[in-house]
Amino acid sequence: MRKLIARLRGDAGMNTAEYAVGTLAAVAFAGILLKVLTSGNVHAALTAVIDRALK
Repeated sequence: MRKLIARLRGDAGMNTAEYAVGTLAAVAFAGILLKVLTSGNVHAALTAVIDRALK
């Protein structure tokens, strides 16, 4: 009985859940970053910066 209680109180599955939440957060951040970087305003600003750097 003690082994069963000790086994149920363990946090062996927590690492997998934490990695899943971290991966989900990273994918969400990458999606938001992609959306921002492909917007018209940011594209125009980046183009202006590159044009200034090349002149």
